[in-house]
Amino acid sequence: MAEIATLARPYANAAFDLARSSGRLTQWSPMLALLARAVETDQVKQLVAAPSLAPAVKAHQLIDIVREDIDDRCRRFVNVLADNHRLELLPEIATQFEALKAEAEKTIDVEITAAVELTDQQVDSYTEALRQRFDQDVNVSVGIDPALVGGAVIRAGDTVIDGSVRGRLTRLVESLQRN
Repeated sequence: MAEIATLARPYANAAFDLARSSGRLTQWSPMLALLARAVETDQVKQLVAAPSLAPAVKAHQLIDIVREDIDDRCRRFVNVLADNHRLELLPEIATQFEALKAEAEKTIDVEITAAVELTDQQVDSYTEALRQRFDQDVNVSVGIDPALVGGAVIRAGDTVIDGSVRGRLTRLVESLQRN
């Protein structure tokens, strides 16, 4: 998996630099996300994997699928990827692009999964605490998982904060088993 990330990194950086220099970071996010979803479909996977098709043909066919939703610079980017046999990297490129964008905008996406529905005041409280902890603006999405019993699990990038009752009980059992 690291190899895919390594191969995708220069293309993600190039897309990010291109989008930032043209002041179109916000527009590039949905374009790359759409291309990533397209490449994950069976039809496009077969197209990309077809050894008999020239890179330009693959790029042209992919662009035709999403033509109305991408601009000329993004079309040229797809052509470069095709020329370098890297169309299959689009999902990872889109992921890395979003990480670069979030870093540049000093934002972080946070997922809060709670045992019960949170009130607006609780979400605001979590948001403010996370903003202070990460020193970034926070985009919060909230989900519900009754299996947590109580409390919440917070995921922010690589950081996981498990404040659920289930997590506490699991840690207690592990501690007792060690002693």
